[in-house]
Amino acid sequence: MKDVDRGSLGVSAALAAIAGFVDAIGFLDTGGLFVSFMSGNSTQAAVEVLGPGATVALASAGIIAAFVFGVALGGVANALVARPRPWIVGGAAIIVGGAAGLALAGDATLWRAGLLAVAMGSVNTLFLADGRARVAITYSTGTLVSLGLALASLVTGTSRTAWRRPLLLWAALASGAVVGAVAHRAGSAPALTVAAAALVLCAVVLRRGSRRVR
Repeated sequence: MKDVDRGSLGVSAALAAIAGFVDAIGFLDTGGLFVSFMSGNSTQAAVEVLGPGATVALASAGIIAAFVFGVALGGVANALVARPRPWIVGGAAIIVGGAAGLALAGDATLWRAGLLAVAMGSVNTLFLADGRARVAITYSTGTLVSLGLALASLVTGTSRTAWRRPLLLWAALASGAVVGAVAHRAGSAPALTVAAAALVLCAVVLRRGSRRVR
């Protein structure tokens, strides 16, 4: 994370806030499943798989598969597209917009959750190094580990500022979830439309940034 420049960190924080926003909507729509936090879905599937909630386990497994598919799509884009970041975020915006359309049309809750998981998975591929994501944009466990290690560095005198970036990303994700829960009261369709518009804005910012690099 320390290798990410300030501009990229700002976009990452914005995307983390959007991820928290979208995750809150998915959680409320599905009654307890996540579209960006796959550790939670993995536990949910494991707990329910042999019990009366086998359907929930299957739904969790499907969302996990959709998330992994989104990561794979982002990985392919990184391998084949020059300056892929705006394209990945723009593609996520289209997918989230499609989920908003499904919400407007009627039920299809699990299909919407699957689409949102694909979008959230893809944006985790914006900052790759050695085949790994340098920044955990849509989930907080790795970010909190980084925060804890940075606090250890603060105590030992290794670094006085390393804690700022992981704290920023976690706070963005948590704040986005709060706003998403509030926005959900107006309905899933308008809330997801706002999320799609925010992703479009992030894609534009990334596009302009890539042009300046040329």
